[in-house]
Amino acid sequence: MMQFYKKRDFGAFIGDSFVFFKLYGKNYFKNYILLNGLLLILLVVVVIFGYREVLMQIFGSNLNGNSSYLENYFEDNLGMFIAIGMITFIIFSVLMIVNYLYPVFYLKRLVAGQERIKMDDILSDFKNNAGRTGILCLGMIFIVTPVSFILLGLSYAMILIIIGLPIMLFVFPTVMNVVTFLMYDYFNSNKGFFESLSYSVRAQFSYINGRENSPYWKYWGSTTVISIILYVVTTIFTMIPMIIFFATMVTTEPDGNFEQNPFTGAMGILLFVTYGISLMVSFFLSNLLYVNSGLMYYDSRRDLHQQVELAEIDTIGINE
Repeated sequence: MMQFYKKRDFGAFIGDSFVFFKLYGKNYFKNYILLNGLLLILLVVVVIFGYREVLMQIFGSNLNGNSSYLENYFEDNLGMFIAIGMITFIIFSVLMIVNYLYPVFYLKRLVAGQERIKMDDILSDFKNNAGRTGILCLGMIFIVTPVSFILLGLSYAMILIIIGLPIMLFVFPTVMNVVTFLMYDYFNSNKGFFESLSYSVRAQFSYINGRENSPYWKYWGSTTVISIILYVVTTIFTMIPMIIFFATMVTTEPDGNFEQNPFTGAMGILLFVTYGISLMVSFFLSNLLYVNSGLMYYDSRRDLHQQVELAEIDTIGINE
């Protein structure tokens, strides 16, 4: 069984993140698919059929050259656009909540000593923490998200000058760590939202005991490396449909149909199906980042390390 409450360095965070999935990956993703599978399929279906229809109209239906065609089309189909937008927003919001909190509840049960976690266990965690989840969502929407957007926006704006890019590279992983630490601490302790938010910020720069060096660089470095890995993999999946799309445009004999509307027929379906698959892959791969954040959080809880170590010492010889 993997030990969670222990001191880790930069390399251990990355290595143990992969070790985690080697030990628990089969059970972890089995529950993840049961929990998220239907939502992911619904999201992919909306992307494939909903947005494909919109792009088909934008690119291929104005055969008469009417300058106000798009305006008329949007006005005539306003209800459809609102419905697609609302469905996408609801599905994506629920997916993000489940995607963020699933690893939190899963690791919490492992830390408590449970070796085989079932779907019913995770569902009971979501049910029992419904009230706290609602408070967390409100805090994220009205406090954390606006502040994060301001920080990221300022950093992005500063890219226009030379110093901007390095600041962005530091701000994004730090904000990501603060958000994930907030969720882990909020559901692993009896603290309120603001108390957990305060801890998540302070934990990036110092340990509770105050006697050790700042953990900032190893937390930042670990999140940065994992994010780069995920970015490279998801970019490969995203590039596949674009390569197919442009290759088809170059190799297809011009007949006016494909050029008029490249999103029709088998090519259009293949393009959006591939994007749908890449979207699903990105959700699955994001678990690596969230588990890595969990290991960093348990590293930060030095106040519990000694208690766990003493408990393990007390169990020595019991089963001998």
